[in-house]
Amino acid sequence: MSLHLAEVTSANLEAAMAIRVRPDQEYAVKPVAHSLAEAYVRPAGVAWPRLILDGERPVGFLMAFLDIDWRADGGSLRRSGLWRLNIDAGEQGNGYGRFAVESVAAELRRRGCGELWVTWHPGADGPEEFYRRLGFRTTDETSEGETVGVLDLAHR
Repeated sequence: MSLHLAEVTSANLEAAMAIRVRPDQEYAVKPVAHSLAEAYVRPAGVAWPRLILDGERPVGFLMAFLDIDWRADGGSLRRSGLWRLNIDAGEQGNGYGRFAVESVAAELRRRGCGELWVTWHPGADGPEEFYRRLGFRTTDETSEGETVGVLDLAHR
């Protein structure tokens, strides 16, 4: 595997938007096109969308959030983390999700962050075990009905 991230550009936009999770996962993650639209309407520097490539082959998409006002109350709680993770249905189980989380963690460390935040839909068919295996711990918070998890970057 020669895994790497690529900025989403006009040259790879169609490939990014072709990424589709399994049908049973569609309730839990927005399509790539929705994520790119959200990135476009946010203030510059808040969203960090990236195509996940294995060699030249697109296998997934991620979008991080950077230094957001978590409570939307004027900035009393700032956080950065993983906003979206879409691994193509035919590519799941090959380590691409782990690579995506590790890539976001590396970028956040580079930016001086000590924690990586994520939310997920709770339930037996959700991604909680995936995130726990990577070292995330749940908090007592929820965000829009989703479980909130955090990974300590300072001790990893």
